[in-house]
Amino acid sequence: MFRGGGTEAPLRLSVSPRARVMRLRVDPRTAEVLLTVPRRVSRRRALEWAAGHRAWIEQQLARIEPAQGLGPGTEIPLYDVPHPVEWDERRSRVVRLEGGTIVTGGPRETVQPRLLRWLARHALDVLSKETAEFASKAGVGVTRVSVGDQRSRWGSCSSSGAIRYSWRLILAPDWVRRATVAHEVAHRVHMNHGPHFHALVETLLEADPAPARLWLRRHGAALHRIGA
Repeated sequence: MFRGGGTEAPLRLSVSPRARVMRLRVDPRTAEVLLTVPRRVSRRRALEWAAGHRAWIEQQLARIEPAQGLGPGTEIPLYDVPHPVEWDERRSRVVRLEGGTIVTGGPRETVQPRLLRWLARHALDVLSKETAEFASKAGVGVTRVSVGDQRSRWGSCSSSGAIRYSWRLILAPDWVRRATVAHEVAHRVHMNHGPHFHALVETLLEADPAPARLWLRRHGAALHRIGA
């Protein structure tokens, strides 16, 4: 176990037949220390090597946003705007958005999982509407819109016309979320990242999508720490 800046992180060791040297990486989304080693390296040697890099690991961990639980008294950055969670056990368990406040009731210990489910449903509703908006503008069809909690991509588009997003986009500013939607809808026309694809994204968005990509690179890992 490694510690840095209040963050505790386990070490996950992975043996790769393609690896030629040992590699260390700290995942800012999960706060995991990832050690990849070639087959010929023993576990003992690999752990000793990682321990020799403790200072670097703890420096990287110190840069990671602490995990943020969701519950009474916390704030959820819905659309990148802080929304306080107001809870009263006597209220209905149903999560509701009332102005700038998220309200719910029921047992305290079930608040976080219910908030996470509500956020995913809310994200699906918003992203479905925006996908339909951009698809109409592009003159294409989308067979299905869904959300998940994938960590490697903010969105993906299959050749069948199905688009899947990370529900955590609902925690980003509107202009960042919409740029991601425009990006995935543009793949319904160009299943590549060539110049025509990028031109179409900009046309659909009516703005330069580069600032949105930069925002996600800088702040995206912190979104994965919410509700962790």
